[in-house]
Amino acid sequence: MMSAPSVTPHTYLRAQVRWHPLEYLFWLATILPFFLFPNYLSLASQIAITALFALSLDLILGYAGIVSLGHAAFFGIGAYTAGILSKYGYGDPTFGLLAAALVTGLFGLSTSFIVARFKHLALIMITLGLGFLVHELANSAHWLTGGADGLQGIRIGKLLGMFEFDLWGRTAYTYSLVVLFVIFLVARRLTNSPFGLALRGIRENSVRMPAIGAPSDAHIRKIYTMSAAIAGIAGALLAQTTSTVSLGSIDFQRSADVLVMLVLGGAGMLYGGLIGAVIFMVARDQFSGINPQYWYFWIGLLLVATVMLLPNGILGGLSHLYRALMGRRRT
Repeated sequence: MMSAPSVTPHTYLRAQVRWHPLEYLFWLATILPFFLFPNYLSLASQIAITALFALSLDLILGYAGIVSLGHAAFFGIGAYTAGILSKYGYGDPTFGLLAAALVTGLFGLSTSFIVARFKHLALIMITLGLGFLVHELANSAHWLTGGADGLQGIRIGKLLGMFEFDLWGRTAYTYSLVVLFVIFLVARRLTNSPFGLALRGIRENSVRMPAIGAPSDAHIRKIYTMSAAIAGIAGALLAQTTSTVSLGSIDFQRSADVLVMLVLGGAGMLYGGLIGAVIFMVARDQFSGINPQYWYFWIGLLLVATVMLLPNGILGGLSHLYRALMGRRRT
Protein backbone atom coordinates (compact mmCIF):
# COMPACT_ATOMS: atom_id res chain seq x y z
CA MET A 1 0.00 0.00 0.00
CA MET A 2 1.52 3.33 -1.06
CA SER A 3 1.56 6.16 1.44
CA ALA A 4 0.35 9.62 0.47
CA PRO A 5 3.14 12.05 -0.38
CA SER A 6 4.00 14.32 2.51
CA VAL A 7 3.65 18.08 2.17
CA THR A 8 7.06 19.75 2.29
CA PRO A 9 7.54 23.33 3.51
CA HIS A 10 8.36 24.48 -0.02
CA THR A 11 5.19 22.87 -1.40
CA TYR A 12 3.15 24.49 1.36
CA LEU A 13 4.65 27.93 0.71
CA ARG A 14 4.10 27.68 -3.05
CA ALA A 15 0.45 26.87 -2.40
CA GLN A 16 0.11 29.81 0.01
CA VAL A 17 1.65 32.28 -2.43
CA ARG A 18 -1.04 31.57 -5.04
CA TRP A 19 -3.85 34.08 -5.01
CA HIS A 20 -7.34 32.84 -4.19
CA PRO A 21 -10.22 34.20 -6.33
CA LEU A 22 -11.76 35.73 -3.19
CA GLU A 23 -8.64 37.83 -2.76
CA TYR A 24 -9.16 39.39 -6.16
CA LEU A 25 -12.77 40.11 -5.24
CA PHE A 26 -11.71 41.73 -1.98
CA TRP A 27 -9.35 44.17 -3.65
CA LEU A 28 -11.76 44.90 -6.47
CA ALA A 29 -14.35 45.76 -3.81
CA THR A 30 -12.04 48.45 -2.45
CA ILE A 31 -12.62 50.42 -5.67
CA LEU A 32 -16.41 50.43 -5.22
CA PRO A 33 -16.52 53.45 -2.85
CA PHE A 34 -15.49 55.67 -5.77
CA PHE A 35 -18.75 54.77 -7.51
CA LEU A 36 -21.19 53.69 -4.79
CA PHE A 37 -20.23 55.95 -1.87
CA PRO A 38 -18.52 59.05 -3.33
CA ASN A 39 -19.63 61.11 -0.32
CA TYR A 40 -17.86 58.78 2.10
CA LEU A 41 -14.40 58.73 0.56
CA SER A 42 -12.93 60.55 3.57
CA LEU A 43 -14.23 57.76 5.81
CA ALA A 44 -12.93 55.21 3.32
CA SER A 45 -9.45 56.74 3.52
CA GLN A 46 -9.57 56.51 7.33
CA ILE A 47 -10.56 52.85 7.04
CA ALA A 48 -7.64 52.15 4.68
CA ILE A 49 -5.21 53.85 7.07
CA THR A 50 -6.61 51.98 10.06
CA ALA A 51 -6.42 48.71 8.12
CA LEU A 52 -2.73 49.36 7.47
CA PHE A 53 -2.21 50.00 11.18
CA ALA A 54 -4.03 46.74 12.02
CA LEU A 55 -1.86 44.93 9.48
CA SER A 56 1.27 46.16 11.25
CA LEU A 57 0.04 44.79 14.58
CA ASP A 58 -0.99 41.49 12.99
CA LEU A 59 2.60 40.88 11.90
CA ILE A 60 3.81 40.79 15.50
CA LEU A 61 0.70 39.51 17.27
CA GLY A 62 -0.79 37.09 14.78
CA TYR A 63 2.48 35.66 13.47
CA ALA A 64 5.10 36.12 16.20
CA GLY A 65 2.77 36.07 19.22
CA ILE A 66 3.94 39.45 20.56
CA VAL A 67 1.07 41.11 22.42
CA SER A 68 1.52 44.89 22.35
CA LEU A 69 -0.63 47.43 24.19
CA GLY A 70 1.54 50.36 23.13
CA HIS A 71 1.56 49.97 19.35
CA ALA A 72 0.06 53.44 18.92
CA ALA A 73 3.46 54.84 19.91
CA PHE A 74 4.79 53.98 16.44
CA PHE A 75 1.63 55.28 14.77
CA GLY A 76 1.96 58.58 16.60
CA ILE A 77 5.69 58.93 15.95
CA GLY A 78 5.04 58.45 12.24
CA ALA A 79 2.26 61.05 12.31
CA TYR A 80 4.40 63.60 14.16
CA THR A 81 7.37 62.96 11.86
CA ALA A 82 5.35 63.69 8.72
CA GLY A 83 3.58 66.62 10.38
CA ILE A 84 6.72 68.30 11.70
CA LEU A 85 8.51 67.90 8.37
CA SER A 86 5.60 69.53 6.54
CA LYS A 87 5.48 72.34 9.07
CA TYR A 88 9.07 73.28 8.28
CA GLY A 89 8.70 73.17 4.51
CA TYR A 90 9.12 69.47 3.69
CA GLY A 91 5.52 68.80 2.78
CA ASP A 92 6.04 66.30 -0.04
CA PRO A 93 3.86 63.29 0.90
CA THR A 94 6.27 60.67 -0.45
CA PHE A 95 9.22 62.15 1.44
CA GLY A 96 7.18 62.36 4.63
CA LEU A 97 6.11 58.74 4.25
CA LEU A 98 9.68 57.50 3.82
CA ALA A 99 10.93 59.66 6.69
CA ALA A 100 8.19 58.34 8.99
CA ALA A 101 9.08 54.75 8.07
CA LEU A 102 12.76 55.41 8.80
CA VAL A 103 12.21 57.15 12.14
CA THR A 104 9.70 54.63 13.47
CA GLY A 105 11.77 51.74 12.14
CA LEU A 106 14.80 52.98 14.06
CA PHE A 107 12.73 53.46 17.20
CA GLY A 108 11.27 49.99 16.76
CA LEU A 109 14.74 48.52 16.30
CA SER A 110 16.04 50.20 19.46
CA THR A 111 13.13 48.93 21.55
CA SER A 112 13.09 45.47 19.95
CA PHE A 113 16.10 44.44 22.03
CA ILE A 114 13.96 44.94 25.14
CA VAL A 115 10.85 43.30 23.68
CA ALA A 116 12.77 40.20 22.53
CA ARG A 117 13.91 39.48 26.09
CA PHE A 118 10.49 39.20 27.71
CA LYS A 119 7.36 37.10 27.31
CA HIS A 120 3.72 37.07 28.33
CA LEU A 121 2.65 39.48 31.10
CA ALA A 122 6.03 41.20 31.36
CA LEU A 123 5.97 41.87 27.61
CA ILE A 124 2.47 43.36 27.81
CA MET A 125 3.54 45.67 30.62
CA ILE A 126 6.69 46.76 28.78
CA THR A 127 4.86 47.64 25.56
CA LEU A 128 2.20 49.46 27.58
CA GLY A 129 4.90 51.38 29.43
CA LEU A 130 6.65 52.32 26.20
CA GLY A 131 3.37 53.64 24.84
CA PHE A 132 2.76 55.78 27.94
CA LEU A 133 6.35 57.03 27.84
CA VAL A 134 6.11 58.20 24.22
CA HIS A 135 2.71 59.80 24.92
CA GLU A 136 4.05 61.81 27.83
CA LEU A 137 7.15 62.86 25.89
CA ALA A 138 4.94 64.16 23.09
CA ASN A 139 2.73 65.94 25.61
CA SER A 140 5.62 67.63 27.40
CA ALA A 141 7.51 68.66 24.24
CA HIS A 142 5.03 71.43 23.50
CA TRP A 143 7.65 73.42 21.57
CA LEU A 144 7.90 70.60 19.03
CA THR A 145 4.61 68.71 19.02
CA GLY A 146 2.16 71.34 20.22
CA GLY A 147 1.34 69.20 23.24
CA ALA A 148 -2.35 68.95 24.09
CA ASP A 149 -3.14 71.69 21.54
CA GLY A 150 -1.96 69.55 18.64
CA LEU A 151 0.62 70.28 15.99
CA GLN A 152 -0.03 73.57 14.21
CA GLY A 153 1.01 74.81 10.78
CA ILE A 154 0.88 71.53 8.85
CA ARG A 155 1.13 72.17 5.10
CA ILE A 156 0.96 69.08 2.89
CA GLY A 157 2.02 69.50 -0.72
CA LYS A 158 0.49 67.93 -3.80
CA LEU A 159 0.86 64.20 -4.21
CA LEU A 160 3.56 63.55 -6.83
CA GLY A 161 3.44 67.29 -7.47
CA MET A 162 0.14 66.93 -9.33
CA PHE A 163 -2.73 65.79 -7.09
CA GLU A 164 -3.98 68.08 -4.38
CA PHE A 165 -5.75 66.66 -1.31
CA ASP A 166 -9.36 67.69 -1.90
CA LEU A 167 -12.22 68.07 0.58
CA TRP A 168 -14.10 65.07 -0.87
CA GLY A 169 -11.28 62.64 -0.10
CA ARG A 170 -10.67 61.32 -3.62
CA THR A 171 -6.92 61.87 -3.50
CA ALA A 172 -6.71 60.79 0.14
CA TYR A 173 -8.49 57.49 -0.49
CA THR A 174 -6.55 56.72 -3.66
CA TYR A 175 -3.26 57.50 -1.92
CA SER A 176 -4.11 55.48 1.21
CA LEU A 177 -5.43 52.53 -0.79
CA VAL A 178 -2.35 52.31 -3.02
CA VAL A 179 0.00 52.44 -0.02
CA LEU A 180 -2.09 49.81 1.78
CA PHE A 181 -2.04 47.49 -1.23
CA VAL A 182 1.71 47.81 -1.82
CA ILE A 183 2.56 47.14 1.82
CA PHE A 184 0.07 44.28 1.91
CA LEU A 185 1.87 42.65 -1.01
CA VAL A 186 5.16 42.92 0.88
CA ALA A 187 3.60 41.53 4.07
CA ARG A 188 1.92 38.70 2.17
CA ARG A 189 5.20 37.67 0.56
CA LEU A 190 6.99 37.99 3.90
CA THR A 191 4.56 35.81 5.84
CA ASN A 192 4.47 33.17 3.08
CA SER A 193 8.24 32.68 3.20
CA PRO A 194 10.58 30.57 5.35
CA PHE A 195 10.90 33.63 7.61
CA GLY A 196 7.11 33.66 8.03
CA LEU A 197 7.11 29.94 8.90
CA ALA A 198 9.81 30.61 11.48
CA LEU A 199 7.66 33.33 13.03
CA ARG A 200 4.77 30.89 13.38
CA GLY A 201 7.13 28.45 15.05
CA ILE A 202 8.30 31.14 17.46
CA ARG A 203 4.68 31.93 18.28
CA GLU A 204 4.01 28.28 19.13
CA ASN A 205 7.28 27.49 20.92
CA SER A 206 10.07 30.07 20.99
CA VAL A 207 12.31 27.83 23.12
CA ARG A 208 12.58 24.99 20.61
CA MET A 209 13.00 27.10 17.47
CA PRO A 210 16.75 27.83 17.97
CA ALA A 211 17.33 24.07 18.02
CA ILE A 212 16.35 23.87 14.33
CA GLY A 213 18.38 26.91 13.31
CA ALA A 214 15.86 29.73 13.75
CA PRO A 215 17.20 32.38 16.17
CA SER A 216 14.06 33.51 18.00
CA ASP A 217 15.39 36.81 19.35
CA ALA A 218 16.82 37.91 15.99
CA HIS A 219 13.57 37.09 14.17
CA ILE A 220 11.52 38.93 16.78
CA ARG A 221 13.72 42.01 16.42
CA LYS A 222 13.34 41.93 12.63
CA ILE A 223 9.55 41.60 12.56
CA TYR A 224 9.12 44.12 15.37
CA THR A 225 11.16 46.67 13.44
CA MET A 226 9.16 46.04 10.26
CA SER A 227 5.89 46.31 12.16
CA ALA A 228 6.99 49.61 13.70
CA ALA A 229 7.90 51.04 10.29
CA ILE A 230 4.52 50.04 8.81
CA ALA A 231 2.67 51.54 11.78
CA GLY A 232 4.68 54.73 11.27
CA ILE A 233 3.64 54.84 7.62
CA ALA A 234 0.01 54.53 8.68
CA GLY A 235 0.46 57.43 11.09
CA ALA A 236 2.09 59.54 8.40
CA LEU A 237 -0.84 58.82 6.08
CA LEU A 238 -3.25 60.06 8.73
CA ALA A 239 -1.28 63.27 9.20
CA GLN A 240 -1.04 63.91 5.48
CA THR A 241 -4.66 63.15 4.58
CA THR A 242 -6.19 65.11 7.47
CA SER A 243 -3.49 67.80 7.97
CA THR A 244 -3.84 67.30 11.72
CA VAL A 245 -1.71 65.60 14.36
CA SER A 246 -2.73 65.41 18.00
CA LEU A 247 -2.05 63.35 21.10
CA GLY A 248 -5.02 61.22 20.09
CA SER A 249 -2.81 59.57 17.48
CA ILE A 250 -0.52 58.24 20.16
CA ASP A 251 -2.77 57.46 23.14
CA PHE A 252 -3.70 54.10 24.65
CA GLN A 253 -7.19 54.16 23.14
CA ARG A 254 -5.78 53.78 19.64
CA SER A 255 -3.70 50.78 20.74
CA ALA A 256 -6.76 49.18 22.33
CA ASP A 257 -8.93 49.85 19.27
CA VAL A 258 -6.51 48.20 16.84
CA LEU A 259 -6.31 45.16 19.14
CA VAL A 260 -10.12 44.95 19.06
CA MET A 261 -10.01 45.05 15.26
CA LEU A 262 -7.69 42.06 15.15
CA VAL A 263 -9.91 40.12 17.55
CA LEU A 264 -12.95 40.91 15.43
CA GLY A 265 -11.34 40.06 12.08
CA GLY A 266 -9.01 37.29 13.14
CA ALA A 267 -5.30 37.50 13.94
CA GLY A 268 -2.60 35.72 11.94
CA MET A 269 -4.34 35.87 8.56
CA LEU A 270 -3.42 39.37 7.24
CA TYR A 271 -6.93 39.86 5.85
CA GLY A 272 -8.29 39.54 9.38
CA GLY A 273 -6.88 42.91 10.35
CA LEU A 274 -8.22 44.51 7.16
CA ILE A 275 -11.72 43.09 7.64
CA GLY A 276 -11.68 43.92 11.34
CA ALA A 277 -10.76 47.53 10.55
CA VAL A 278 -13.64 47.82 8.06
CA ILE A 279 -16.15 46.38 10.52
CA PHE A 280 -14.91 48.45 13.46
CA MET A 281 -14.76 51.76 11.57
CA VAL A 282 -18.14 51.34 9.89
CA ALA A 283 -19.73 50.18 13.15
CA ARG A 284 -18.23 53.13 15.01
CA ASP A 285 -19.51 55.55 12.40
CA GLN A 286 -23.02 54.09 12.54
CA PHE A 287 -23.24 53.54 16.30
CA SER A 288 -21.90 56.99 17.12
CA GLY A 289 -24.57 58.45 14.85
CA ILE A 290 -27.26 56.57 16.77
CA ASN A 291 -25.89 57.33 20.23
CA PRO A 292 -22.83 59.65 20.38
CA GLN A 293 -22.23 59.02 24.11
CA TYR A 294 -22.68 55.28 24.48
CA TRP A 295 -21.64 53.88 21.12
CA TYR A 296 -18.84 51.86 22.78
CA PHE A 297 -21.54 49.74 24.40
CA TRP A 298 -22.46 48.36 20.98
CA ILE A 299 -18.80 47.85 20.06
CA GLY A 300 -18.36 45.90 23.30
CA LEU A 301 -21.45 43.82 22.57
CA LEU A 302 -20.14 43.07 19.08
CA LEU A 303 -16.75 42.08 20.50
CA VAL A 304 -18.24 39.75 23.14
CA ALA A 305 -20.51 38.09 20.58
CA THR A 306 -17.60 37.57 18.18
CA VAL A 307 -15.34 36.04 20.83
CA MET A 308 -18.09 33.71 22.09
CA LEU A 309 -19.35 32.57 18.69
CA LEU A 310 -16.20 32.93 16.56
CA PRO A 311 -13.09 32.50 18.76
CA ASN A 312 -10.79 32.85 15.73
CA GLY A 313 -12.51 36.02 14.53
CA ILE A 314 -14.93 36.61 11.69
CA LEU A 315 -12.45 35.62 9.00
CA GLY A 316 -11.46 32.51 10.95
CA GLY A 317 -15.10 31.51 11.21
CA LEU A 318 -15.69 32.07 7.51
CA SER A 319 -12.55 30.07 6.65
CA HIS A 320 -13.73 27.18 8.81
CA LEU A 321 -17.15 27.27 7.14
CA TYR A 322 -15.55 27.36 3.67
CA ARG A 323 -13.33 24.35 4.43
CA ALA A 324 -16.32 22.44 5.78
CA LEU A 325 -18.37 23.13 2.66
CA MET A 326 -15.48 22.16 0.38
CA GLY A 327 -14.99 18.97 2.37
CA ARG A 328 -18.63 18.01 1.95
CA ARG A 329 -18.45 18.75 -1.78
CA ARG A 330 -15.50 16.39 -2.20
CA THR A 331 -17.32 13.60 -0.37
